[in-house]
Amino acid sequence: MSDAQTGAPALTGNVLLYKNPEPLSLEAHNKLGLKNIERPFGFVETTHVVPLTVQEFGMAATSLPIIFAPDRKTPLAVLSARSGENLYVDTTGNWELDGYIPAFIRRYPFVFAADQQGDNFVVCIDTQAEMIGENPDLPLFENGQPTAYTNNAMEFLQDFERQRRATEEFMEVITSMDILEEKSVTFTPTNPDGSQGEPVKVADYIGVSEEKLNALPAAKLLELKQKGCLGAIYAHLVSLLHWQKLIQRTLRNAPPEVVAGNA
Repeated sequence: MSDAQTGAPALTGNVLLYKNPEPLSLEAHNKLGLKNIERPFGFVETTHVVPLTVQEFGMAATSLPIIFAPDRKTPLAVLSARSGENLYVDTTGNWELDGYIPAFIRRYPFVFAADQQGDNFVVCIDTQAEMIGENPDLPLFENGQPTAYTNNAMEFLQDFERQRRATEEFMEVITSMDILEEKSVTFTPTNPDGSQGEPVKVADYIGVSEEKLNALPAAKLLELKQKGCLGAIYAHLVSLLHWQKLIQRTLRNAPPEVVAGNA
């Protein structure tokens, strides 16, 4: 990790949500900080899926569906069944009351990025984030030192990185067990006469197969338990119950589209 007060090599690559992440430094960002803005979650209001860490599954499962990316390497929190919108951000730009906010979103506008050699992680900040500017409510630096706000943000990034690595290990385990499969979720509309219409496929996604999970040998189930994977798997399966609620909300103002499988 780069020290917040030192420069760092230029970074390459793109990160979802971030427009212009720069290595955090006293020289470049001394006058900047966090400003109170009218739409605090406006930066994510058109994002329909974001990465999720395995430690978040339990809390996230109370609010939203958890699926896996098509490459089967990354868990995703589903924020809408249609691209270009986030049903958990309301019209005022605030997050839905009592809805779980993924850590990937909570860390913004800070982020860890690897340097060009890939040997070190550098603390960066999105200088084009709407909530970052001069004359801030929470400055990044005071008297030449990182403020408590900045230090807390860096601690959060360190914890997020630990969780990200644990998530990679979790995905390696369940992938090796061959319990993931392609799934789809459908919506059955009601006709004007009150009868049920033909089911419409709304989303394709990757999820754990309950059939494959239940068919695992006892030794494999024990391995999942010992590696702390079973709880997350069950949380994922429970989270899928939120699909119908999410679809109902998604389809209120537009016809269904197959989108989640393309996340």
